[in-house]
Amino acid sequence: MVGTAPFPCRTTDYLFLTQCEGWISQNAVYFNHVWLAIMYHFLQTGIHRVRALCRILRLTFLMEETAETHFKQAYEHPNFIRVSLQKKEVLAGCCVLATCRQHSWPIAMGTICCLLEANPRLIGVVYQEMVKTLKIEAPPTSIINLLETHCQAYKLSPQHVHEELSESSKDLTKRAAVLLELAADAWLVTGRQPIPILTASIFLAWQSLKPTQTRLKYTLARFCQMAKVTKSSIAPKRVTELKEVLCKLGQELPWLRGDEVTPQTVIQMVDDILNHRLTLLRRALSSHEEALASESVLPPSLEDSIPGSHTNTTCLEGAVSSQTPGQTPKDPFVGEPDTVSVQQQGDVDLTCTVVMEGLPHTGPGTDSQHSQPSVPNSGKRSLFEPPSVRYAKIRRVLVPVVEVTGDEEISDSEIDSYIRTPQEIRDYVEAKEALASSDDEF
Repeated sequence: MVGTAPFPCRTTDYLFLTQCEGWISQNAVYFNHVWLAIMYHFLQTGIHRVRALCRILRLTFLMEETAETHFKQAYEHPNFIRVSLQKKEVLAGCCVLATCRQHSWPIAMGTICCLLEANPRLIGVVYQEMVKTLKIEAPPTSIINLLETHCQAYKLSPQHVHEELSESSKDLTKRAAVLLELAADAWLVTGRQPIPILTASIFLAWQSLKPTQTRLKYTLARFCQMAKVTKSSIAPKRVTELKEVLCKLGQELPWLRGDEVTPQTVIQMVDDILNHRLTLLRRALSSHEEALASESVLPPSLEDSIPGSHTNTTCLEGAVSSQTPGQTPKDPFVGEPDTVSVQQQGDVDLTCTVVMEGLPHTGPGTDSQHSQPSVPNSGKRSLFEPPSVRYAKIRRVLVPVVEVTGDEEISDSEIDSYIRTPQEIRDYVEAKEALASSDDEF
């Protein structure tokens, strides 16, 4: 180390800055070594954090080496050199998460957030930047793969809870997996956080396996407290949405004969709904299409008064006649469960394409002002719509900025506001006299 003495402390500002510049220039090698030592220290600290996370998550030795390699490459990259210390600490967890996704290891981002006690938004930003910088292909983990690991965290064995409330992890995982598939078909999984929908599926699976009065009385918060897991704040919303889907399908069960299915009674029908879910999905979509088509048909007295009514009726008749011969509005209910896979039976299209009255139609004799009427919201035309359609984003309203130049005209009311009233003048004079008299006394 080349150096003479520490910074001088008793001197003028000019001499102090001059001597500092000279001292720094003479000790440039020293500062370089200090900087490298600091970088090496933080690098080793990050590597130790990566190893600790890998051992907590019980990753293989190969995965641990891969995570260390990712961390070294990212730490030495120019994009991560001049970042905050908090981002460098989070970078270790992001490398472990990317390694788990590359090897299809069922670890969610929420798990990394809990281990690092960091902000999920910060981890998401650093993870996206790291994947883009290192050009890593890390496909997101399937939610079905996360289910088995998540179920093991619930303490529902006879050793932890009463026998009436206990449930094996295998049966719970099997029933929750079917509920997750149904939730994915109803757009409840896409673009959502995995932990809340997993918690909701496991809770409903636990209630539906033995729908006794004791289990039905349990709320989600009480269930999570009994199972010794942390309840997500979004999980109750997912439970409500999943019950709504089950109610729509349960309404199509033929032996109910039109009885109303409520969220309180649908739990007892989950077994039948899941066994026949593909058939019930088709019947529910067909019923929804028929309801929309019946609403679009106008009474005979109003058909002649509305332009284009005959054209719309022709479109509806054409849509009905386009069905294959022998096809009925509702598929006949099959008494046996849907054991054939979705790939063999064909994917169920959950987007209802309905010929609505008032859709754009061009042709001879049509008026231009009626050629483009308003189209209803797509969320109202489909039985199961994505969250982006169901919950529209609130548009940000731009507040106009008022530019004040000083050349604006002053109104009479504004001038009056600056002139003192007679009462204010009297109060001011009295206060001034009182202050003057108090000064004379002292």
